[in-house]
Amino acid sequence: MYNKLAGKRVLVTGGAGFIGSNLIESLLDSGNSVVCLDNFSTGKRKNIGSFLANPRFRLMEGDIRDMQVCLKAVEGIEYVFHQAALGSVPRSIADPVSAADVNIGGFVKMLFASKEAGVKRFIYAASSSTYGDNADLPKVEDKIGRPLSPYAVTKYADELFAEVFSGVYGTEVIGLRYFNVFGPRQDPDGAYAAVIPKFILQLMRHERPVINGDGTVSRDFTYVENVIQANHLAALTENREAVNQVYNVACGESTSLNDMFRIIRETISRYDPEVGRIEPVYGPERKGDIKHSLASVDKAVRLLKYNPGIKIHDGLQETVNWYMKFGK
Repeated sequence: MYNKLAGKRVLVTGGAGFIGSNLIESLLDSGNSVVCLDNFSTGKRKNIGSFLANPRFRLMEGDIRDMQVCLKAVEGIEYVFHQAALGSVPRSIADPVSAADVNIGGFVKMLFASKEAGVKRFIYAASSSTYGDNADLPKVEDKIGRPLSPYAVTKYADELFAEVFSGVYGTEVIGLRYFNVFGPRQDPDGAYAAVIPKFILQLMRHERPVINGDGTVSRDFTYVENVIQANHLAALTENREAVNQVYNVACGESTSLNDMFRIIRETISRYDPEVGRIEPVYGPERKGDIKHSLASVDKAVRLLKYNPGIKIHDGLQETVNWYMKFGK
């Protein structure tokens, strides 16, 4: 277990999304009062449906690109957890204008509103895509490469703005570079669906998932509970060295797409033996994707006391169980 933020007034932007809704659930469970800001462009109302009856939860429907909305959202707030973004590398390649408008423009508006309101700390979702074409493994925070997609550009720009705000205005900021997060509530549908929930539902339907490339592409798949832990620790830390930093949030383990597929297939086949005979289809590689990703979490362990206790096998078991119960 880890210490959790408790008894505070917090804002979660993008709170109806996959990570945002899991974060809200944890924040409510630990006794915080939570405002959720979302425009539902990618977030789902069903993700926050169970919170609506909680007197410590308030939904604010609005867009982070609207400065007045941002200023309204941070009124009386002590901590901001900024999760709102237009995710997905392929989406950003198809529509770089919207990616920049939301991920940079909305980010700066939210950061400025937080500064104006005197928010104690601004914790934001950064991205492993920032490492770009840097081939070094494992990835360490101070060594990045050239970005390979519009999405990566936007997330790196956010880090630069956060660094400037901390230096110019004294804003306390902490960035968390998420590595391939998965878990309950992740959207399995649509053109930009994440690979793990997509594969789970396809196998549950006895469909053959498509693996981009030859399946040797590897990722540091990170169960969402580890991400929630990092957010709590980022809010709680009183270590001055730990503030105004960026951290990898991952497991420190790399898994190929082939191995990830086999783990999911094996897990589901315990309930449905037919799934054990399904083989994937191999398709073309995706533009803008890096070949391998593996994080060093040493910095987060040292400065935030981060402990990614849930590894991919256990995380996939939890995720499969959730989709079998709620995602059919």
